[in-house]
Amino acid sequence: MTEQPLKPESGDTGFTLSGVLVAAQFLTTMPPLLKRPFTSRELGQAVAFFPVVGLLLGVVLVGVNLLLAMLFPTAVRAALLLVTWVLLTGVLHLDGFLDACDGLFGGFTPEKRLEIMRDERVGAFALAGGVLLLLVQFTALTAVPHLNLALLLAPTLGRWAMTLAIAGFPYARPSGLGRTMKDEAGLAEVLLATAVSLIVAVMAGGMWGLGAMGLVALLVWLGSRFVLRRIPGLTGDIYGALCVLSETAVLLLLVISGKF
Repeated sequence: MTEQPLKPESGDTGFTLSGVLVAAQFLTTMPPLLKRPFTSRELGQAVAFFPVVGLLLGVVLVGVNLLLAMLFPTAVRAALLLVTWVLLTGVLHLDGFLDACDGLFGGFTPEKRLEIMRDERVGAFALAGGVLLLLVQFTALTAVPHLNLALLLAPTLGRWAMTLAIAGFPYARPSGLGRTMKDEAGLAEVLLATAVSLIVAVMAGGMWGLGAMGLVALLVWLGSRFVLRRIPGLTGDIYGALCVLSETAVLLLLVISGKF
């Protein structure tokens, strides 16, 4: 996660529009609308709106898909959608996944693993993990029976996964954006994020959408428990990794849904 200076607390404890804007600026490549440092409270509020940003990302992807469908066959369209998906997020979550692969599997001590995750260089585990992840996502996009619904559901639940991970598990480092989000996000943020995700899941996928939520929650729990056996807490890279893994799991589940 990119470091952002913090302003002093404003004393506000409710949800505000700034929380949405902070979430959008933090998770996407949208032009900054808040041209000032974020307060710690705004960073905490932003966690509640992560699924909203995911839904907006999904809406953009659906629009792109409708345009591409007029020009390209399924495989080409899936590839271009995947490129758009990655670029709209500034490669933030994919980069976290790559760093997590190198750090979690490339070090022999917790301290060394954290050090590797800070290293910008790409190692063998990151290269293999990134290629395999994108391959699975691409093939899933070509096979999912209701692509537009998948494009709405996967980004939303992927960012819900981040909310669950931030609020539900310890953070590894004593300072940084992830530390601030962890300290400021609580039950209210989780409930709002879950309510948004639940509405999208039911409307986009019905029972399969609810199943996708259950799958993502299980993945976050299992993934976080695995991480905690390797390092003393989660990091921004781990949040990104859980996001893309959750998106991939949702796509695969929706591929299976076409068999029933």
